Formats: sequence, structure tokens, C-alpha cells
Amino acid sequence: MAMQRARAAVLREIGRPMAIEPVVVGPMGPGDVLVRVAAASLCHTDLEVIEGQLGLRLPAVLGHEVAGRIEARGTEVTGLALGDPVVLSWNPHCGQCFYCGRAQPILCEQYLGNGPKAGHFDGRPRFACDDGAPLHQLMYLGGFADYVVVPAQQAVRVPEAMPLDRACLLGCAVMTGFGAATHIAGIEWGAVVLVIGAGAVGLAAIQGARLAGAGRIVAVDPNPARRAMAERAGATVLCDPRAEDPAALARSLTAGRGADVVIEAAGASAGFRASVEAVRPGGRVVWLGKLGVNDEMAFRWGALMQEKRI
Repeated sequence: MAMQRARAAVLREIGRPMAIEPVVVGPMGPGDVLVRVAAASLCHTDLEVIEGQLGLRLPAVLGHEVAGRIEARGTEVTGLALGDPVVLSWNPHCGQCFYCGRAQPILCEQYLGNGPKAGHFDGRPRFACDDGAPLHQLMYLGGFADYVVVPAQQAVRVPEAMPLDRACLLGCAVMTGFGAATHIAGIEWGAVVLVIGAGAVGLAAIQGARLAGAGRIVAVDPNPARRAMAERAGATVLCDPRAEDPAALARSLTAGRGADVVIEAAGASAGFRASVEAVRPGGRVVWLGKLGVNDEMAFRWGALMQEKRI
């Protein structure tokens, strides 16, 4: 495929707005697909890049919650047809490194080597400015553009009836929260689950906890609108942390033990500390939120004892 001309929202300077610019996308290799972007959501990670909290080389195209349709495909691509609606994954993997061999593709050494900045595993970007200067990408995607070229393994077909402006959330927020609840947290039937943060990731975790069979789901968020959404998503108990201690609430619901599972999805220091205070002895804590890569946290040592698992 020849290079595809497109428009993209380009970030050129930390702390400054992105600007729409003409760009060139491609070329497409035999194992790649060209996707016409239909929707791309703004994730908190994108905001962290704009604010300078992540080390992305500039200029760059952000956007990693992306859905669209297959516009073209390489000669070696199977299983995807032109026009197919797809959601894009931000985690390509080589299939050959130590971690891929251990069924941990999220830790792929090739991906982690260039993940925040690349389009190819060797670090080359897939975007260029009109004058040919390279444009870097966030997480091998760069979805804030008309088109993207990605390895076919990153394109996952979704049902035709699924609205793409909702499907794009599957690429990060939904799979993070829902997947943590259903595959990582070890939620047992009837468990008491406390979810700290009722943004997109937290709401997905609440839905996952409900599907996993949780008996009571506590949603913790200071925002009343988010608490209302959490209730619609399946939360059975709502907590405003400004008015009520989440750990005390968890103990009151469990004869003093604490929650069986706590999922931190807010990315706040207070949330991380509350998570280990609120979980019962032998319970499990799942951290989905994050602080700055160089931030430090202090915990009460006693809160980390008694076989609590993080």
C-alpha cells in the first residue's frame, strides 16, 4: 500500500493543546491493516502525556482507545475483511520473547522496549509530517487520526451492531476494569467487593464484579454523578469518601473483617492507602490506577500484613 494521507491531532509541546495537521500514514506491510478511525476516546493516560508525566518523544499522535473499519489489508492477513468493524489493542506482542513464551504478552520485551513511542518494534514510527519528519505514536497506535496502520493482531473484530463510539472504550478502559475483576481479582460467589473510583475503568470493574458473582459491590467516589452511574452499573452500596471511611464501611458490611476484594481504579494516593486498609486478612487488592512513575507511597505496615495479596 502506498502512503495514506490523513489528518491527525498532533502534540508538539508539553502542556500545549494538540493541533489538527496533515500527516502521512504508512506504508502498510504484508501483516498489517489500514484502519479508518471512526471513534477514539480520550484516556487519562493521554492527558498524562500532554502534561509531561510520561516520556513520549514529540511531536506525537496520541490516542489508544480506538475503533474503526478495515480499509485495506496486507497480503498475509487472514480473518479480517474489508469493511469489518474493529477495536484496536495497544499491546502488540512478538510471540517469541521470554514473556510471550510464558503467556504474558502484556510484558512482551519487544513491546516494552518501544511501547510509549513507537509504531514498529524497532522504534520506527508509522506517521510522518507533511515534510517527511517522523511523528511518534502512543502505544503503537496514534488513534487521534483519520487512519492508522497496525499489525493485524492488534485489530479485533466486533459485532456490526455495536456502536463504534462505544466500542472504542473496549480498547483500554473496559478491558482493564472488566478484565481485572473477572481474571485477576479472584472474586468468589457472594464476595464483598469494594471499587475505589467510578470512572470508566471503575465502572467496568463494577460490571465485571457483578458478572463474577459478587454479593455486594461498594462503589467509592466523591462525585455524586459517578456514584449514580456506579449504581446503574451494578454497585449495591455507594460511598462518598469525604463523608465516610471506605475501610470502616467495608468492615461494617462483613462483621468486622473487611472486603474480600478491593479494586483501586482512581489512581490517587488516598485510594491506594484505603485499598490495603479496607481488604480483609487473606483478601486481595488489585491496583489499576497509577501515580507518576517516580512518585513514592507510604503505607501503615500493619495494613500490609495477615496474608493480604496485592
